[in-house]
Amino acid sequence: MDSNLSTALSGNALSGQGEERPIWPAVLRGWQRCCPNCGSGPMLRGYLKVRETCPACGEELYHQRADDGPAYITILVVAHIVIPAMMWAFLGFRPDPFILMAGFSVLSVGLTLWLLPRIKGAFVALQWSRRMHGFGNDG
Repeated sequence: MDSNLSTALSGNALSGQGEERPIWPAVLRGWQRCCPNCGSGPMLRGYLKVRETCPACGEELYHQRADDGPAYITILVVAHIVIPAMMWAFLGFRPDPFILMAGFSVLSVGLTLWLLPRIKGAFVALQWSRRMHGFGNDG
C-alpha cells in the first residue's frame, strides 16, 4: 500500500502538516461566506464560485470541491422546513390550493437561494479544516 494512502487511512494525515485547524470556527466562518482561515476575506466570488485564494490572507481555496453536497443538504433542509409548514397551513386554515402553492413556492425558492451559498461556504470550510481537497492537476 502506498505510504501516503496508508497514512491517510490510519488517521495520521494531520500530523506534521502545520497548525491545527479547528472545525467549528472554520465552519462558522464558512457559513458567513468568509475565508475559513482568517475570517475577513470573502470566500465566494459571485454567488457560488469559490475564489482561487483569499484576498485578505492569501490562503489557497481553489482545490476545495463541494460538488453536489451543498445542493443536497439545501434541498433536505428546505423540504424539512417547508413541508411541515405547508401541512400546518393547509390543515389549520384550508386556503385555496393555488394560494397555498404560490406562497410556499416563493418561500421554497427564497429559502433555497438564501441557504445555498451559506451551506456551500460551510462545506468548503469543513473540507479546509480537515485538509480534504480533491486531487486535481496539482497532485
